[in-house]
Amino acid sequence: MAFPVTRLRRLRRTTELRNLVSETRLTPDAFIYPMFVCPGEGVRKEVKSMPGVFNLSVDQAVKEAQEVHRLGVPSAILFGLPDKKDEVATGAWHENGIVQQAARAIKSEVPKLILMGDVCLCEYMSHGHCGIVKAAPQSLGAAVAAPPAATTEYEIVNDASLELLARTSVSLAKAGIDIIAPSDMMDGRVGAIRKALDEAGLINTPILSYAAKFASGFYGPFREAADSAPQFGDRRSYQMDGANIREAMREIEADIEEGADMIMVKPAMPYLDVIAAARERFELPLAAYQVSGEYAMIEAAARNGWIERERVMMESLLSIRRAGASIILTYYAKDAARLLA
Repeated sequence: MAFPVTRLRRLRRTTELRNLVSETRLTPDAFIYPMFVCPGEGVRKEVKSMPGVFNLSVDQAVKEAQEVHRLGVPSAILFGLPDKKDEVATGAWHENGIVQQAARAIKSEVPKLILMGDVCLCEYMSHGHCGIVKAAPQSLGAAVAAPPAATTEYEIVNDASLELLARTSVSLAKAGIDIIAPSDMMDGRVGAIRKALDEAGLINTPILSYAAKFASGFYGPFREAADSAPQFGDRRSYQMDGANIREAMREIEADIEEGADMIMVKPAMPYLDVIAAARERFELPLAAYQVSGEYAMIEAAARNGWIERERVMMESLLSIRRAGASIILTYYAKDAARLLA
């Protein structure tokens, strides 16, 4: 019916009415809190480009995990900063790697917190790429940590990298990581990880695949936090082209066929259409990562007085949820949980 009989503003008059008819709801149990774990003791070093986010030693990570759990946030995802890097990402898969240490310590103190382990090699590789690097065949044709200065041709070797990713996944699961989350974007990684976990007797360990991870300019602050910037080139040969939504559906479908239990789109707000398309097409639990650049922009604008921080924070999270993500990885998990409480 038309105005004046139909008045859509009737249900917007008060906060209570608006809440009653809200179509999309945020709750703390939809959040996953990212944490960056580093060597040392008593370390709580703020990331300059991400105010309120810290590099944490294991003892401080335990305290952070306790706070996350108290706030009703059910899960944290761990990223590691090793004490040294090499060409085979030893720190990622070693039984005493920094994330493995943190996982054991957190599980000892906060056993009900769901721990996710980001499985990528960039933080642990001397060259900062997500896989093994070789000079391209038309160049030197030999494995190298980084191409010589005069050589611009190189290749991120897919299949050889799968072994390291699978080894890392098994190591993390044995250390207490509940969910394996590969973010490397190597072809076939989910299948390789699933096979390795099953062969290790870890058949109940689920995989949350960064299924559609785009080569994005929004990752800059994360690379400071995780010390993971590539030392040469970029990641466009393995992360997705932001122009391609149909290819994103193929990536997701491939990961599901290989055994992914959950899927993720990253970044979130610049790719809300991809989240919506994935929700429409696939039935698996769907996550989205509100990445470091999204967080940093909100923080910078708020500190300049250009926006209302809490309002924009919650609006951004609501938009991701409305697009179809039932799980949101966000640096705002703690702050949003406090507001929702």
